[in-house]
This record gives sequence, C-alpha cells and structure tokens, in this order.
Amino acid sequence: MNETGSIIEAAQNYDIVEIINKGLAYAIIIAGLLSVIFIFIGGISFILSGGQEEKIKQAVGTIRYAIIGLIVTVLAVVIVSTVGKAMGLDIIKYINFSEIIQTVTEIGDSGTRDSLD
Repeated sequence: MNETGSIIEAAQNYDIVEIINKGLAYAIIIAGLLSVIFIFIGGISFILSGGQEEKIKQAVGTIRYAIIGLIVTVLAVVIVSTVGKAMGLDIIKYINFSEIIQTVTEIGDSGTRDSLD
C-alpha cells in the first residue's frame, strides 16, 4: 500500500475481485471482534448487576445476541467461502489478522504524518 496515497488511489491499484475479497475479509473480522467484545460487556454487566432482575435480563440478552452474532459470523465465513469458491473468489486467504493490523497502523501513521506537515 502506498503510504502517502489516499484510499481511492490504493483501490485503483487493485482489481475488483481484490477489493471484494478484502472488503469481505475485513467485514467478517470486524463482526467477529464486535461479537466477542459484546460477550465481554454482557458478562461484566451480569457481574455488576447486583442481583437486580432487570439488569440481569439485560446482561443475559446482550450475551445471547452476541453469541448469536458470533454464530452468524462463523456461518458467514463458511457461506462466503463456499459461494466464493463457486464464483472463483478465495476469501479465506485474505483473512489475516496481522495484515489488517499492519494496514490500520499504516493508515494511522500516514494520518499523523499528514497532520504534522
């Protein structure tokens, strides 16, 4: 990725299949991370409920829906992989967490360099 270029310039360097693959990979990873975060939030809410019935119901609901979201995310990976292979796309090879962290870091670094200039 060009560190000084914009997102549009970076998108112009890829073909449409690459953009679709990376977009789906990022969306699936973000959905999975959000599900795990909400499971933790629900667990903390449950612990801090103090025995209040309404707070317990809300915490259990948060955990329930977060688990459903996690299951849907896993099913999405399976479905997208299956449909993608049928269409000639290989989404699974783009789900690389270290590459996503590196991309986010590069975007952050270029943003701070631009603000310093």
